[in-house]
Amino acid sequence: MMNNDDIWAAIDDHRSRTADLLEALRDDEWRRASLCDGWTIRDVAAHLTLQQIRLRQALTMLPLVVRHPGGPNSVIHWSAKRKAQVPTRQLTGEIRAMVGSRAHNIGLTPREALIDILVHGQDIALPLDRTLPMSPEAAAEAAGHMLAYGTGWRSKVFQQNGLRGATLRATDIDWSGGTGPEVRGPMWALLLSLAGRRAALGELSGDGMTLVSR
Repeated sequence: MMNNDDIWAAIDDHRSRTADLLEALRDDEWRRASLCDGWTIRDVAAHLTLQQIRLRQALTMLPLVVRHPGGPNSVIHWSAKRKAQVPTRQLTGEIRAMVGSRAHNIGLTPREALIDILVHGQDIALPLDRTLPMSPEAAAEAAGHMLAYGTGWRSKVFQQNGLRGATLRATDIDWSGGTGPEVRGPMWALLLSLAGRRAALGELSGDGMTLVSR
C-alpha cells in the first residue's frame, strides 16, 4: 500500500505527462471522442482541471444537482463541458499548475485524485493512439481503492463493471484483489477495465471474463 507521499508523487508525475501529451495534440484531436462515453478529449481535459474543489465552490454547485436529476455523473459531465469552453492553453496550464499541490476535492481523498488522473489520462491517450505509460504500482493502489468502494456512491461515480465479482491478478506486478473467478492481465488494463473502460478488455484473460457482460 502506497503512503500519501508516494500517492502525490504518482499524481504529480501523471499530471505532468498528461499535460505534455495534451500540449502536443492537434486542434482536431481535442474534438475527438474519448473513452468516456459521451465525452470529448476536451471534456476530459477540462474535468482534470476540476480536482481541487473546496467547500465554498461545492456549495455554489448545489443548485446544479437540482437542475440535473441524473445524479452526480450528470453534474460532473455538465461542469466539465462548461469548463471546456475556456482556451486550450488554459486547460493544459491548469493541469500543469496542480503539480506539487496536495489539494483535492472536498469529500474525497488523494486516492480519488490518483484514480482520476490514471483513468482519464488513458481516456485521452488510447483513442488517439498515443502512449501514456502508467505506473503499475500506482494503478494497483487505485484499483485496490476502487474495489473497497462496495456499492456506495463512489462506485457509481467511478463506474465499475462485472470485474468487481472476480479475482484480479496482475501479470506485471505482484498484486491481486477481489474474490471470484480469476481475471489476469497487466495492471493498467485491470484498472481501466475495473473502471468500465472496455477498450482494455482484450488485454485480459481468465474464467472471470464471463462476468464482464453482466
